[in-house]
Amino acid sequence: MNNDLLVIIGGDAAGMSAASKVRRVHPDKKILVFEKSDYTSYSACGIPYFISGLIASADELVRRSPDEFRAKYNIDVRTQHLVQQVDTENKRIGVLDKIKGEEFWQPYGQLLIATGAKAYCPKDITGHDAGNVFGVSTLKSGINIEKYIEQHKPKTAVIIGGGYIGLEMAEALLIRNISVCIVNRGAQLMNTLDPDMGQTVTGAVQNLGAAVYLGESLKGFEIRENIVLNVITDKQKLQADMVIFGMGSAPNTAFLEGSGIALGVRGAVKVNAQMQTNVPGVWAAGDCTESLNLVSKQHFYVAMGTVANKTGLVAGSSIAGEAATFPGAVGTAVCKVCSHEVARTGLLEKELKKLGIEYVATCIDSTTRASYYPGSKKIVVKLLAEKNSGRLLGGQIIGEEGAAKRIDILAMAVTHNLTLQNLIDMDLSYAPPFSPVWDPVQTCARKLIKSI
Repeated sequence: MNNDLLVIIGGDAAGMSAASKVRRVHPDKKILVFEKSDYTSYSACGIPYFISGLIASADELVRRSPDEFRAKYNIDVRTQHLVQQVDTENKRIGVLDKIKGEEFWQPYGQLLIATGAKAYCPKDITGHDAGNVFGVSTLKSGINIEKYIEQHKPKTAVIIGGGYIGLEMAEALLIRNISVCIVNRGAQLMNTLDPDMGQTVTGAVQNLGAAVYLGESLKGFEIRENIVLNVITDKQKLQADMVIFGMGSAPNTAFLEGSGIALGVRGAVKVNAQMQTNVPGVWAAGDCTESLNLVSKQHFYVAMGTVANKTGLVAGSSIAGEAATFPGAVGTAVCKVCSHEVARTGLLEKELKKLGIEYVATCIDSTTRASYYPGSKKIVVKLLAEKNSGRLLGGQIIGEEGAAKRIDILAMAVTHNLTLQNLIDMDLSYAPPFSPVWDPVQTCARKLIKSI
């Protein structure tokens, strides 16, 4: 056994961030990466924009290829290798070479698990793997969708689920002139927003021309020759030339069963601030791990590229012997649906109620620029703050161009336990092309502070 060998499972954001960091600190350390697909270091977040045609080639989404990692960084990347088992007692992993169809045991000295997330797929429904049914989680899945559209010219698509991926894929398909239906089990699109803000998103999506069916559950498919013809819900039948699963994702950790590695929220790997697992010599990072919510102080599961890259860097630093920690996250996220931007950070009302935190909330309508300046667009801001103290607990923003990135102001405030008064006092930039003289987030804070 080579006790100096670092083995990494997963060659995307977290895995390769860690590998690159270790290589910078230890130029001669042996690093071996197993990746189940053909690609490393790619932007999964860019897949909808590749499918829409905004990004011309899938290659543009690849930051560094396996060949570049091998030749330039001396990192032994082996693609088309699926890790099926982790044996921590004997410090080895079971690997399937997908090209040769051969299985083997690979010893390790140190191990990093960076297997990311997998798109949720209802495998109990016949036809979930039909030829025109797609999940969206890997670059290969995006390429498969693009190839299917080019070859078969679908006219209609049914998207199951109304979260970030579902809405971004709705935009991509609408741009491709494909008629879109969204079927969502919940009463609103984007359950990461409060219901009043979710209703605003629903209206915006409908105005774009997509049909939205809320409170409906997928029950099955009508299939002919491994192709879905119709989607069956508990309320109706919908014709579909293609189906997209946008039902969210889950940590890709099933292969860790029996390894002794502790799992937490939603089956994500439990780690400390240095991204170490409960097993000595084993780290985990990225979308397969749980994180500490800096507002609730409880662990939660968040699958975001930002968190994946940060935790990968921390894991690499820790493996390399440097002092580094990942403090946690506040759940900041943003997405675009055609001309509409949607963003959120911190906690929702339902989460605050569950935690027993007394809070106040308010919404305001404003504009992204001075109202008299050409191109000014509508923006809706919602803030939630702790009763009495005024500590900012969460925020949500919906608007058009220039709206969503304001969430970063709120994310900073939530992260550092700032109050509404702190937000009001911030010296934010102003000029008519960029903002009203009182930025919408401050206008909302001024309104809400009266309720404390």
